[in-house]
Amino acid sequence: MALSRVCWSRAALWGSAVAPGPLVTRRLQLGRSGPAWRAPRSSKLHLSPKADVKNLISYVVTKTRAINGKYHRFLGRHFPRFYALYTTFMKGIQMLWADAKKARRIKADMWKQNLKFHQLSYREMEHLRQFRRDITKCLFIGLISIPPFANYLVFLLMYLYPRQLLVKHFWTPKQQIEFLDIYNRLRRRSHSEIITHLRRASAFVPHEKLRWHLTDVCTKNGTHPTAQDILALRDCFSTHPLGFSQLQASHMRALSQAMLLTPYLPSPLLRWRLRSHTAVLHQLDRALAKLGIGQLTAQEVRSACYLRGLNSTHIADDRCRTWLGEWLHISCSLKEPELSLLLHNVVLLSTNYLETRR
Repeated sequence: MALSRVCWSRAALWGSAVAPGPLVTRRLQLGRSGPAWRAPRSSKLHLSPKADVKNLISYVVTKTRAINGKYHRFLGRHFPRFYALYTTFMKGIQMLWADAKKARRIKADMWKQNLKFHQLSYREMEHLRQFRRDITKCLFIGLISIPPFANYLVFLLMYLYPRQLLVKHFWTPKQQIEFLDIYNRLRRRSHSEIITHLRRASAFVPHEKLRWHLTDVCTKNGTHPTAQDILALRDCFSTHPLGFSQLQASHMRALSQAMLLTPYLPSPLLRWRLRSHTAVLHQLDRALAKLGIGQLTAQEVRSACYLRGLNSTHIADDRCRTWLGEWLHISCSLKEPELSLLLHNVVLLSTNYLETRR
């Protein structure tokens, strides 16, 4: 009897392990339906992927700024001269990039509104004009950096010749004043040659009164010609002998140097370049007259005077505004065939002015 019970119990145990009955299966299912087998609930403490990315970016930016600040303090403390060059270069990159974005925006507005260059405001026209000159200089640096390992030589050349190879964004404040004085001395070297060409051309002026007046303006010693003196010569510069089409090659090279342009070009290119620059300058003058000199800042007034031939770095602001008013009076009184006089006005109106007596 006892043996049969033991056998029966073993059979029951083996049978339950092999094929559990419905009661055992149901109990197992009820046991598995507890919290360990339930689907995971969404926790309120877990951040979304977007929040995680934002926090990571803010953390990286904060750490980067801290490291950058320590690096700047290290350079400024141990390498002050190199740090000055480094900060000037980085600020120059930022300013040049800002100028590029502004120029792109202006060009986009011109395309959308179907505007021409002369229809822009004065500040927009001046920005495009200056940016074109700056980017031309930068493109030259990029071209000479193309050969292998040439970039190392270019960095050395930029350090040794910043005036010739870099734009004003990369100049220190001291270099800006120094380089502007150098450029002014370079263009003033051509003034005497231009005056000589005008004195020679006066012999071919058909009207005796105009011939005498041109000679008188060219031979003024220590006297600054007024706007009326210059406007009285407008007929001499519309046709022969001082019109754009009648200028000699040596005369145009001297005028190019006075405009801080390259004089080492063939005569047709020199004539075309001088004509185009003078036309742009005339458009700028009309836009500036419409805006008003009083709306310009002191720096804008100095830049405008320097572009037109006056070394304004050492002249008071009120005298610069007076001189610029005389220039605008002459420029706005001229018509397109008389723009040769505006080109020569770079020399005539700045001759014997206050800054020439330094």
